[in-house]
Amino acid sequence: MFNKSPFILKRVFVPLLLLVCLSSCKEEVKPLEFETIFVEDNFQTEIEVAFDMAKENSDVAKNINKEIKKAILKNIPISENSKIETIDEALKDFETQFLNFKNDFEDSEQTWYLSVETELIYKSENIITMGLSTYSDTGGAHGNGTIQFLNFNPETGKILPQTEFISNMDGFKKLAESFFLDHMKNEGTDVSEFFFGKPFQLPENIGFNDEGVILLYNTYEIASYNQDYIEFVIPMETAQDFLSF
Repeated sequence: MFNKSPFILKRVFVPLLLLVCLSSCKEEVKPLEFETIFVEDNFQTEIEVAFDMAKENSDVAKNINKEIKKAILKNIPISENSKIETIDEALKDFETQFLNFKNDFEDSEQTWYLSVETELIYKSENIITMGLSTYSDTGGAHGNGTIQFLNFNPETGKILPQTEFISNMDGFKKLAESFFLDHMKNEGTDVSEFFFGKPFQLPENIGFNDEGVILLYNTYEIASYNQDYIEFVIPMETAQDFLSF
């Protein structure tokens, strides 16, 4: 029988070991899982905060969480020139502003209000969509609320701009306009009241759910405050030809 030398065995064994290691590394990549974080504190103003975060078992999850925190911080009213890096710091700053307001206007019975909430709307191998809803009321005729869609690349955890998941922007815009007109007709609303005299435009927020592509216009985006939010869905089978996946 031919006996292999130790040198030959080493040449065969090392590549096999590398293959096993690479295979094991791939198997150790855990799927994205999300959990809801509830902020519970004895604030002296009304603050309700609950947001989803990915379990940080990978760089992708860390990137997603970084983008979520960034979006939340951008939508919380904070003091000018303040150096705030965390959500807790932003909430405490909001409360400090309220306490300063109460000191300046002792007779005022007004209470400030802040709400932050997220919802995992859609998750697939191609895209993850999370909805972020924020509402703040610090006085005035009414509060300020916005809804934002965060579309993540599941492979990197980075935010996907619309141009990366819509392959034919002009075609999709025409399709969206037809659905918008049908939606407003069903609502019995005069479309001439929208877009401030300009041609149709896509909303800033386009996301996905199990039904298809969601298009959402925030208050003031294309009409007056009285028109509120405008939202409609284009079925996936209809929009498919204009998407990148």
